[in-house]
Amino acid sequence: MPRKARIDAPGALHHIIVRGIERRRIFSDDQDRDNFVERLGNIVTETQTFCFAWALIPNHMPIFYCEPAKLLLQQL
Repeated sequence: MPRKARIDAPGALHHIIVRGIERRRIFSDDQDRDNFVERLGNIVTETQTFCFAWALIPNHMPIFYCEPAKLLLQQL
């Protein structure tokens, strides 16, 4: 059953969870994890996204973020 569409109102807080298949690890080693953190930082900076919280847990990763209203309006 498909999930409901994500609410994409200007300033809405989004909660995303990345999960490993069959509860497996999502990063192979520290270098892989560091690479992800660097890329996440670049994306957040480039898109001016507000990232309120994130955690790197071995088999999943929650991210709480909010896009600025001006970026969402530019995308419409």
